[in-house]
Amino acid sequence: MRLPVLPPVAPMLAKAVNSLPEGEYSYEPKWDGFRSIIFRDGDELEIGSRNEKPMTRYFPELVQSLKDNLPERCVVDGEIILISASGERLDFEVLQQRIHPAASRVKLLAEQTPAAFAAFDLLALGDDSYLDRPYAERRAALAEALAGAQAPVYLTAATTDPATAQRWFGEFEGAGLDGIVAKPLGDIYQPGKRTMAKYKHERTADCVLAGYRVHKSGPDAVGSLLLGIYNDDGDLTNVGVAGAFSMARRRELFTELQPLISDSADHPWTADKQDAGTRTPRNSEGSRWSGDKDLSFVPLRPERVVEVKYDHMEGERFRHTAQFLRWRPDRTPESCTYDQLEEPVKFDLAEVLTVRAGA
Repeated sequence: MRLPVLPPVAPMLAKAVNSLPEGEYSYEPKWDGFRSIIFRDGDELEIGSRNEKPMTRYFPELVQSLKDNLPERCVVDGEIILISASGERLDFEVLQQRIHPAASRVKLLAEQTPAAFAAFDLLALGDDSYLDRPYAERRAALAEALAGAQAPVYLTAATTDPATAQRWFGEFEGAGLDGIVAKPLGDIYQPGKRTMAKYKHERTADCVLAGYRVHKSGPDAVGSLLLGIYNDDGDLTNVGVAGAFSMARRRELFTELQPLISDSADHPWTADKQDAGTRTPRNSEGSRWSGDKDLSFVPLRPERVVEVKYDHMEGERFRHTAQFLRWRPDRTPESCTYDQLEEPVKFDLAEVLTVRAGA
């Protein structure tokens, strides 16, 4: 492969902000998928990743689509996404399943759940590197290069109007998007640097504390808190975890939670509940995404309520790790139901994918 920008390249990143910045920015949808930089030199094509390791083997169906739609020689930054079977929203949970070690499984999933690619930056074209060019110029060149692109390769929507971006922020969440990314129009491409801004949805929820996982540093520190919410059938459903504590706080939590330790036979997340179909963590399980990482948990009596901050739901669970806010002694565990959660207005993903620049 002979390109002016060669793999691996760490993608440029964004830092979280509490409000949409205004000024000389390009505002674009924040896709919920796998960040990827595509390197193409004729028939050679590599799909890079955020950790700079190639993902080409996991998405064989995208290889040909990218060759059909990208310039003959180029380096393009974007996001691998997966559109739900209904075509109405993104489906990150199904996208995660595409990373599988077995070639036969990769082939089957490529046929059953094909991925798409949303392009949003240009790092090189032909023999020219675009890394030192301002984003406004890179975006214009990318739009011209992908003017004839067809599904499943898309040019991401963009606008310089903050009011339009704020409207997108509310509308696009219904199609499964994360929020809005604001990119300074004058910035060069800086691999691995957080020079962009991401404005994401944040909400709070009251959850039942149902257990904890031990921290990797030792048995006297809490790694994460396991959170539950009661469904319409009265079952306590696992909705995710809260983490990101300081080490001192992890040890405080360990001491604080010891009186709540439950006999696992009396816990709502026992094996028989799991076998009945309730989505709960198992007493001893491993993570398919983290190798041999131990996901066993210490069951607690579901008596304490915790308020957490989250961005959005994916099905019945928090899409990302929630953030601990405070204990809620004024709330009963039974009051922690799905009724409290704000539901985004549904928005057809096809409309997001067909929005044009400057809309």
